[in-house]
Formats: sequence, C-alpha cells, structure tokens
Amino acid sequence: MRKRLFYVGMAALIATATVPGSVLVSPPAYASTIKYIVNDVPITTGDIQHRAAFLRLQHRKGDAANEMIEQTLKLAEAKRLGIRISDAQVNDAFDRFAKNNKMQPAQLTQIMARAGVTAEHFKEYIRTQMAWGQAVSARSRSESGLSSEQEAVRKMLDNGGEKPTATEYMLQQVIFVVPTAERKSILAKRKREAESMRARFNGCNTTREFAKGLLDVTVRDLGRVLAPSLPSDWADQIKKTKVGAATPVKETSRGVEFIGICSAREVSDDRVAELMLGGDGAEKNSDTEALEKKYVAELRQRARIVKR
Repeated sequence: MRKRLFYVGMAALIATATVPGSVLVSPPAYASTIKYIVNDVPITTGDIQHRAAFLRLQHRKGDAANEMIEQTLKLAEAKRLGIRISDAQVNDAFDRFAKNNKMQPAQLTQIMARAGVTAEHFKEYIRTQMAWGQAVSARSRSESGLSSEQEAVRKMLDNGGEKPTATEYMLQQVIFVVPTAERKSILAKRKREAESMRARFNGCNTTREFAKGLLDVTVRDLGRVLAPSLPSDWADQIKKTKVGAATPVKETSRGVEFIGICSAREVSDDRVAELMLGGDGAEKNSDTEALEKKYVAELRQRARIVKR
C-alpha cells in the first residue's frame, strides 16, 4: 500500500498522543441506525460518526457519509475482482503505523478510541486502501494492455539493465499469543515456551504437531515471499537463517513470535523487476488519480444507493 495513504494525518496522531490523558475524554456513545444501503450493504450512523472523527483527527476536510459510501463501493469492487486482504495483513500495517509514530499498538488503539475513531474503523480504512490500490493497479494494467511486471521489465531493459534475481522464501509464522492484560505476568513464561519450540524446529512440516499440546499458539503459513517484499522488522533475521531453521524469538504486540524458513530459492522473473524498481511503494501520479476518480464514478453510477 502506498505510504502516503498509511501515514496521512501522522502529525495529528503524534500531537494527539502527547496530549495529557485528562484532555482526551471518550466521546459520548450514540445509538447506531442504518443511514444508507449501498448494494445491500448497510452504512450506519455510527460508521459515519467514526469517519467524521477520523477526518477531524487528520485535520482533513471531507464528507464522512460520502467517504463511507465510496469505501463500501471500493470493498465490493475488490471482492468482485477476487482481491482479499487478510486480517494479518491489516494488523501488520496497523502495527507498523504505530511503530513509525513511536507508539505501541495498544497506545494507538487507545488514542483512536478516545478520538471517537476506534481501531476497528481505522483497520477497515487500511483494508480498503490496500484492496483499492490493487484494484486500481489491475484496472490500469487492463487499460494499458501491459502488466505492471511487464512494464517494469521494459523500463529496466530500456535503461540497459538486466532482469534481477532475488531469493524467494516459503515462510511459516509461529505466534505464542499473550493477551495485553496478562502481558506482565506471563510474557517471560511464553518466551521460554517459544524458545523451547524454536530449538526443536526442523522444518515446516512438523510445526503444527509441536504446537498441538500448547495453549494459544497460532501457526500461519505465509506462502511465497520475495526478499524485497519481506517485512522490514523481520527481513534481516530471515536472510540470516538457514532453510529448515527458525529466526530468533521476538516480542511483538501479539505476544512472542518466530518465523520458520521452509525453503528458499533464487528466482528471476518480472515480479522481481517490479519490486526492484519500487513499484509497490510509488506515490500516486496525476494519471493514477484521474483513473481512480473515473473508476469511482463508474462504481457510483452502477450502484444502488438508498438513503434511509
């Protein structure tokens, strides 16, 4: 997801985080009723109030109801295209946002709640931005007749370069969950359990067997990940770890974790070229913004939007 979509309003968040707790009072609760129905999906007054609070937090003008209608349309379009953004991806983005603003995720959650936004509303906003970015990219490729990967290779070869190679990893994430309320009392114990399991790790096929007798342990198959796409907080450790072994144990907002290296191989393909050129982190240009406006206008024109 493009950086500016994640970090819009960062200064406002930092400023809010430094305000004394006595100033940040929780907003009053309101009864939530359905305000709009967009293609059979309800938008409530609560949704609109959360978005209005989010706009205030960003110091950004906008129509909260209109933004929620467009968010609903974007998510529906992404679903139609088969684009799925997992909870894990959203949570990782939320955690990175907190880290980049020098906060713990729990602190960011508290700030969002006090501002009347809620962490859940912000996470759904993140999910929408990630999914919509993929939808717009797909639309752009369709209209140009070239995939982004093919375009990246073309640019590289035009500049006299060669298609690069990168390591492709198969990864498995093991999380020893530590509830926030119990963090002080059980974190050390969970860390010892994680260290013990990591010491026995000898490949991804037996991980779930090892985890069977342990409480609150989650094993996630992360699939294939190219080295340029590795999460920054894990990348160095993953690259230093041998196949069939696991990274050192790390404390995270979820608890205690390590990542197993199932396999690794050198690959050379168009996707590597795109990543090497920074295709995933590029800022929007005027053409992309124009395409987005056109795309949203088409979605609105086809939509059934009923105001209650």
